[in-house]
Amino acid sequence: MAGLKDKRGFIDKDRLDLSERKAVEFWMKRWGVTQDQLTVAHRKVGRMTKDIAVELGKKR
Repeated sequence: MAGLKDKRGFIDKDRLDLSERKAVEFWMKRWGVTQDQLTVAHRKVGRMTKDIAVELGKKR
């Protein structure tokens, strides 16, 4: 698993798991979206962060 460990804990930069609260908060803050928007995009395109970013119209 590729990822980054920082003071917030382990965050996988390639895949988003909606059960990981800290990862969801990280991407919400980074992209400036709500949890509902993130959940809808996740269900629509899958778990890869680059695909979710494209769906939300954000750069990764």
